[in-house]
Amino acid sequence: MNTKQTGDETEAMVLAALVAMGYSVAVPFGDNDKYDLLLDTGARILRVQCKTGWIEGDVIRFKTASKTTVDGTDTVVDYDDTIDGFAVRCRETDELYWVPMEDAGKKSTYLRIAEPKIAHPSTKRESDYRLEKRL
Repeated sequence: MNTKQTGDETEAMVLAALVAMGYSVAVPFGDNDKYDLLLDTGARILRVQCKTGWIEGDVIRFKTASKTTVDGTDTVVDYDDTIDGFAVRCRETDELYWVPMEDAGKKSTYLRIAEPKIAHPSTKRESDYRLEKRL
């Protein structure tokens, strides 16, 4: 499966889960926006970027910046304040997560699967970010 197909599958799974949870979801026309979905929570509209994560050791990792090519030059683009959060699907487990922008790293974010040996306030436990818990 190529990366475009993987991304489309993640986006479809996130959209289906959000609709099943009772939310209204809109898909922007075209590929020109930094967000993939608009989620109406009833209180506000959230701009959602869908990402596919993978298990790497004892964490689920996903990228929070995109590499694009413009006029033959590679450019790393981050999301700054153009989205409200990331909806993440772990490709090995199909579990879905919601990571608000303020909890995301600059280039990648790591959600810890196992309990850390030393507790630290910056540790992001995957169980705390499960989609059904966070939204």
